[in-house]
Amino acid sequence: MTTTHADGEGSGGRSAPFDTDVLIVGAGPVGLALALDLRHRGVRFRLLDASDGRVEHPKVGTVGPRSMELFRRWGLAHAIRTAGWPGDHPLDVAWVTAVGGHEIHRLAFGTSDSRPPLPWTPEPEQVCPQHLLLPLLARAVGVHPDGPLRHGRRLDGLVQDATGVTASVTRLADGTRRTVRARWLVGCDGATSTVRRLLGVDAPSRHPVRVFRNILFRAPELDARLGDRRALVYFLTRPPDLRYPLRSMDGHGLYRLTATAETARHQEPMALLRSAVAVDTPLEVVSEHVWHLTHRIADRYRVGRVLLAGDAAHTLPPAGGFGMNTGIGDAADLGWKLAAELAGWAGPGLLDAYATERRPVAERGLAAAGANLRRTVDRTLPQEILLDTPEGDRARAALARQLGSEAVHTEFDAPDLHFGHRYASPLIVTDPDGDDGDWRSGALPGARAPHAWLSGGTSTLDLFGTGFRLLCFADAPPPDALTDAFARRSVPLAVTHCHDRLVARLYGRPYVLVRPDGHVAWRADGPPLDPGLLVDTVRGAR
Repeated sequence: MTTTHADGEGSGGRSAPFDTDVLIVGAGPVGLALALDLRHRGVRFRLLDASDGRVEHPKVGTVGPRSMELFRRWGLAHAIRTAGWPGDHPLDVAWVTAVGGHEIHRLAFGTSDSRPPLPWTPEPEQVCPQHLLLPLLARAVGVHPDGPLRHGRRLDGLVQDATGVTASVTRLADGTRRTVRARWLVGCDGATSTVRRLLGVDAPSRHPVRVFRNILFRAPELDARLGDRRALVYFLTRPPDLRYPLRSMDGHGLYRLTATAETARHQEPMALLRSAVAVDTPLEVVSEHVWHLTHRIADRYRVGRVLLAGDAAHTLPPAGGFGMNTGIGDAADLGWKLAAELAGWAGPGLLDAYATERRPVAERGLAAAGANLRRTVDRTLPQEILLDTPEGDRARAALARQLGSEAVHTEFDAPDLHFGHRYASPLIVTDPDGDDGDWRSGALPGARAPHAWLSGGTSTLDLFGTGFRLLCFADAPPPDALTDAFARRSVPLAVTHCHDRLVARLYGRPYVLVRPDGHVAWRADGPPLDPGLLVDTVRGAR
């Protein structure tokens, strides 16, 4: 395999009136992911967050496989895998009347160390809750004063003009106010986004809001007491009050119980924990957190030079773990487009395609998460399942059959949701010879370019992520006219000639053009008849 690079790695102009090129508001997983992608592309950015950076009540638990592929690109996949989750801890999901009580149904997923490799990705999902993940990402981005991440800064206002955005910011430690001037601003500031509010963008609720309470607690001896009954997630089936997950947060004795706020309000936290945990073991409440489950997608993802990403653009129910991972996908889609704008080779339609491409992904995730939630909310839990009698045995067996028939595994094993979306935007060229198929078995226009192992132990995914990548298979002649068209427009392109027959069969065409975010932009049996038209299409100039 050989690789050559065309000229045209533009870095964008720098102008003294600007403090930075991209101002990111919000240093959660999505804001930090966008910062990592911009750093990967050599883009100046600043990241502001109102918090002090501490995560006292972690929320997110699992980094999905597509997100792990992106962290691989940004050089952090190994760090996430070794952040603290023990490789020998079961990843199973068990439906139980209580932890250590009657087990009704179990999905066995093995452990991080023992699960077999997946054929479609080099990076399976990884348990890494926020209290482990965010400090890791923040260190990689760089915390002020040496780096661009600045905690304790609150956004109070923003004003746009033809060339940039002026943000009004307060330093919370002393009340000092200042302005930050940027060419672009991205709101990654969560479900109650200040940026979205300042833009006047609505995010109407699709369903009634539900209020939950999370109880974070320690049970240092619980795993040892459970032995081979350990799991990652224990779905409680304890009528009338407990039907939501209790999950291990770090594999070392930290857990989180989720209950409705109404249930928690009428019971002390320790009483709830004693109902949820049947094993006689020490329990210690660490913290409580009330949160609102919403189903929202913003009416707009872009207003002028300000864009929304992550929960600022969409809030998904946590059932399935799609929310954070959808936001990290937003960051990967948006990062290369902002870099192109700053480098000067983006067409006028490039940034507009951000919402066109990412909104359907949020819609799809919202529908799947909502269906998962509905199964849990609507499931009938008869009191008899709690009985230590033959009647209880029959009731539990009936519930087990119901769970088996409901395909509950799709909440925890959903590769189609992580990998299967295909962008349909003006930036994607459809295949006139047909582009139907499955994401596992072909390089489909608009889809993530598939993983395959290359010689030397690298993945095809490792080829993608800077500029465009043209893959030429077998005896495909060098497409000189196409590389010249990219160079004339200063669009970064690398060409790779691959002679691996298995990879060629997977990619399906002699020529496959992959975008900087790793999605297929175009494929064909021969070089394009109009190379300039193709380049203008994929850069948003048509």
